[in-house]
Amino acid sequence: MKHIELKGVIREVGNKAAVKSIRKQGLVPCNIYGSGIQNVLFTVTAKDLKSLTHTPNSYIVDLELNDGQKFHAVLHEVQWHPVTDEALHVDFLAVTADKPVVIDVPVVITGHSEGVKLGGKLLVSSRKLRVSANMDSLPDTLEVDVTNLMIGKQIVAGDLHYDNVNIVSPKGTIICSVRATRATAMAQNNA
Repeated sequence: MKHIELKGVIREVGNKAAVKSIRKQGLVPCNIYGSGIQNVLFTVTAKDLKSLTHTPNSYIVDLELNDGQKFHAVLHEVQWHPVTDEALHVDFLAVTADKPVVIDVPVVITGHSEGVKLGGKLLVSSRKLRVSANMDSLPDTLEVDVTNLMIGKQIVAGDLHYDNVNIVSPKGTIICSVRATRATAMAQNNA
């Protein structure tokens, strides 16, 4: 999986006024936690954070703090402003190479569906799936081949299998399906 670098500055626990002043400076308050480490409060610039939050890709974050601490982490939770869609607070989860990482990975549809060739319409229901794997086995994307997908059929998370990767999303999660269009329905009625 791709890595992205992020630099942070340690911050102190503060009240609402202190957090507001941090945000006015174009910084986003963050927190990193995980097994074996103490919670660390820090800030990152909103501009740097957008390269992580405003992309369909998933990344392992190489986090470097101004006091010299370095972590590998994944984006765990982002709190958004309800009106401006600015990140208000971000939680990172520290990960290590020896324990499985749970992360959302983008789904990439490949192939030309037989159902679409017959006049159906391909509907993609899930753009990401939650998976668990060791850090070195995490894929950048999960490819789903739809070549044999016919009209009225679907692919669910339980149908997919990848080497060294466990799909954590519910087995019934629909990835994509081919739906009959009005034209195909009329053609079947006229036949």
